[in-house]
Amino acid sequence: MIETRSIDYVPDDERHGKVSHQGPFWFVGNFQPFTLALGFVGPSLGLSLWWTIVAGIAGIAFGTLFMAFHATQGPVLGLPQMIQSRAQFGYRGVLLPLIGTLFTFVGFNVVDVVIIKSGLQSIFGWNPVVVAVVITVVAALVAIFGHDLLHKTFRVLFWVSLPLWIVLTCGVLFGGVTGTVSTPGGFTFVAFLVQFSVAASYNITYAPYVSDYSRYLPRNTKPSAIIASVFVGASASPAWLIPLGAWMATYLGASDALAGINQTGNDTFSYLGSVLAVVSTLVLVATMGLNAYSGMLTVVTGLDSLKSVKPTRNLRVMTIVVLAVAWLVMSLLLSNATTALNTTLLIMLYLLAPWTAVNLTDYFFVRRGHYAIADLFTPNGIYGAWSWRGLVAFSAGVLAEIPFVDLPFFVGPAAEALGEVDIAFIVGLLVSGVVYLAVTRSLDVSSELAFIEASRDVADPASAQDISTTVAEEDNR
Repeated sequence: MIETRSIDYVPDDERHGKVSHQGPFWFVGNFQPFTLALGFVGPSLGLSLWWTIVAGIAGIAFGTLFMAFHATQGPVLGLPQMIQSRAQFGYRGVLLPLIGTLFTFVGFNVVDVVIIKSGLQSIFGWNPVVVAVVITVVAALVAIFGHDLLHKTFRVLFWVSLPLWIVLTCGVLFGGVTGTVSTPGGFTFVAFLVQFSVAASYNITYAPYVSDYSRYLPRNTKPSAIIASVFVGASASPAWLIPLGAWMATYLGASDALAGINQTGNDTFSYLGSVLAVVSTLVLVATMGLNAYSGMLTVVTGLDSLKSVKPTRNLRVMTIVVLAVAWLVMSLLLSNATTALNTTLLIMLYLLAPWTAVNLTDYFFVRRGHYAIADLFTPNGIYGAWSWRGLVAFSAGVLAEIPFVDLPFFVGPAAEALGEVDIAFIVGLLVSGVVYLAVTRSLDVSSELAFIEASRDVADPASAQDISTTVAEEDNR
């Protein structure tokens, strides 16, 4: 059935998720050609195979930590990620980070369509326009049916993909695939840092998604269990595919992920590459559905922040359709502009890193997981329309990043001094987290307890205004 929930609270009697599903879900989310292509970065900069593997795995481990800790918010609050962010930025102030998340979701889908249609055209000669339309329709349908179908689709693809990748990997490890070292490489600190940063940023961009897919878990889900499940799932597949991609780049000179999969697979076993290319495409399409679903939640959150809307099923469907048309048109118009698209995604990372720091600092160190759910749905609640603390910390992080950015049209002085290595997102994480801790020292979170208690069992956000007003009046008396 088509999911009815969107940005509204998921009550306890609808919590049917399982922690055991989180690992395979995020494993498959990264078990696709985009991840494999991360392994091309190091060799392209002269980094050796083994140093690429070390830098890639270290970066993935670092970035996944931030992503995994966001997953704990879903079971506790039963809300999408960006609705919870209103506690840090305010009911309307959350529009600022929403810009970054929306462009990330849409941007990823544009890049995914470009990868798929160009890859399938080169392998099978399929019409790229037809491919783009078909995969867009499929991804949109998966997103429209929603949370449960996304989880089931990823579980099926997990079991379909796993044996194929195992066979291909065995072919590489045990000599079934032969190749000559086209780019032996060595070690340079600059290349190592670039590979580390690219890998670390990869899973940080998943941070705005995570609680969208954990909010149906029971409220009493152990934080350690879900953190471990998400971390292992989201890091294991990149830790597998990045070394494989690095091997393809080093020994085969691969620069196209789908083409590399096709060549390596067919060298291992007849038609394995062709089958794996199709299955990898299906995984990428499912991931597009993931982006579309979270993109819908972002758009509806933004609309609701401007003017309160009723989160109906029709609104969900219409929003996904509009997003699908948008990314399809852009992917057709910008078919040869993947560099520009990747630059756009990098800029969005500059916005997401400070947001992640503010959100996690608030959740684990300031409010410690205690929020008045009803007040997240009204500008007149305890979190207000604009929360200066979150906005200041976020802005400080973004400003601190500027000297460290490395973009085609601008290289910051600090990045230039580092040999054009982009560590801006790490700077943004540190600065925003520290500034938020500093500005919240004057925040009296104990004054929020009455509101939290009053809204503890709220299942209907429409009643948020009444509850918040009632509690405020009682507090004044």
